Amino acid sequence: MKFTVSSSALLSHLQAISRVINSKTSIPILDSFLFKLEGTVLTMTASDTETTLVTSMEVLNPEGEGLFALSAKQLLDPLKDFTEQPLTFDIDQESMAVTLVSPYGKYCFVGQNGEEYPKMNEIKETATWFNPNAQQLLKGITRTIFASADDELRPVMNGVFFDLGPEGVTMVASDGHKLVKYTTTEVNSEVKTSFILPKKPANLLKNILPKEEGTIKVGFDDKNAVFIMSGYQLSCRLIDGRFPNYNSVIPQNNPNKVIIDRVSLMNSVKRVASFSNQATNLIKLLFENNNVVITAQDLDFSTSGEEIMTCQYDGNPLKIGFKATFLIELLNNIPSSDVVLELADQSRAGIILPSENEEKEILLTLLMPMMLND
Repeated sequence: MKFTVSSSALLSHLQAISRVINSKTSIPILDSFLFKLEGTVLTMTASDTETTLVTSMEVLNPEGEGLFALSAKQLLDPLKDFTEQPLTFDIDQESMAVTLVSPYGKYCFVGQNGEEYPKMNEIKETATWFNPNAQQLLKGITRTIFASADDELRPVMNGVFFDLGPEGVTMVASDGHKLVKYTTTEVNSEVKTSFILPKKPANLLKNILPKEEGTIKVGFDDKNAVFIMSGYQLSCRLIDGRFPNYNSVIPQNNPNKVIIDRVSLMNSVKRVASFSNQATNLIKLLFENNNVVITAQDLDFSTSGEEIMTCQYDGNPLKIGFKATFLIELLNNIPSSDVVLELADQSRAGIILPSENEEKEILLTLLMPMMLND
């Protein structure tokens, strides 16, 4: 078996799918890429058994057809140092000896029999299908994925929840401290259904979808999902379980509303937070008379910081505490210039909203407060 490929094109495809490969695996062949040559099409696969990413490209001067696997590290390391040039692969399908020939030299590998590579999980014929716009799906994943958890005891929180229906899709992620809810009418499903996409395939999509245009095909059943794009196909095992009722944790009556410049607030919180206690990262916000006083202190090291900002707030004085890193994450995730804080009291979750939502979408973020001793 023999074929010729562009070095830069091959590297681009392999780097994209290499993110699937785990650093430690109990199945040795999963350290490798699976290659399949059929006619002029070379298909490349990377998998960790739960998530599989497939891509393909055209090759020149193909001879023969077949399967073989090559060590990802052994192949990627030299490819990164090649300038753009044609590379010819020559594979002995009996001994699995692989010879790579470039205009500058020759390199020898030992491959593995591709038949030993685990098969990709397939979805059932009864699977649900929908066709989201690639960029809208990317926006939803980007807006939510950072808020998902890493919780072995509650695996349903370790991903993005898709709540689909004819009226649109809501994507939700939460770690119990912060929550992001993103709704768009640009994506919808004929039937009301849902699934939980794990964090790893969600992050893989976040890297691949920027290259996609138009719509993609998404299918899922009770165990697996598949995302079919123009250049890639991602299949993954879904998280099994029931996602919590996210609407029930969003407080409905929030009489105190604050409008404030998002970037100024975020930068002020960053500066003041450097004086907070390293263990708690607590900052305090005091709203009164169209001002907010942002304070933090670390009694153990006798450090403190305080800043005052103007805002739109004419309610009763209200003090609330938040973990600074969480507040910064949420503010950094909101696209508008101003944000609206909806607050009830210092013991109830604060809602942070964009002052204006983008067309056909609604973004809501929620942050649990921290206890104040004063």
